Amino acid sequence: MNFWQLRNQFYDLVCFNVNQVYAWQPDFEKNNLTRWTKQNLLVKLRNSWYSFPEYLKTPNIQHFVSNKIYTPSYISLHSALAFYGIIPEAIVQTTAVSSLKKANFENVFGSFSYQQILPELMFGYEQKVFLNKQSLIFATPEKAILDLLYLYPQYNNEQEIRELRFDEEFMQEDLDVERLNEFTERFRSKTVKNRVDLLLNIYDLC
Repeated sequence: MNFWQLRNQFYDLVCFNVNQVYAWQPDFEKNNLTRWTKQNLLVKLRNSWYSFPEYLKTPNIQHFVSNKIYTPSYISLHSALAFYGIIPEAIVQTTAVSSLKKANFENVFGSFSYQQILPELMFGYEQKVFLNKQSLIFATPEKAILDLLYLYPQYNNEQEIRELRFDEEFMQEDLDVERLNEFTERFRSKTVKNRVDLLLNIYDLC
């Protein structure tokens, strides 16, 4: 098998792993992947995961890569809030949450950070279409806010929450307060509930 056969098989998937290759060609020689990577025909994402350099400039590719190389996970926290335009900062590192242990990876597509949450808190995400055939897994705005308040203990007072600079228009017109409160109950955490109440009070949403 040559590189072009592999490319034709996996290019539309954007990312693929070694197990997928073996399922397709059981006698595949893994050293080919190393050789093709050195020839810049492939890009290594992390152990066993690869993509193609043609995707490097694809919008939102870092979010798709994040979803793929560490599962189960979904984009949340600062990356999701920036994606929705809720916070003004451009986010360099792609942030996600997972029921697996905390992890960080770097490759040519970017820097990826995963925060750990309990398995029962892996909810409140949805799929967004990516390149017509694929999808991105993103926290809803309300869940991204909750994940932030849950995982970052510094957001426990008015000053710290205000310094997040949440978009006023979004908070007043687009935030689903009913969903936010419903999701908050599922955390079963008095600390999270207090932080949410503080947030709602700051933006006069009580």
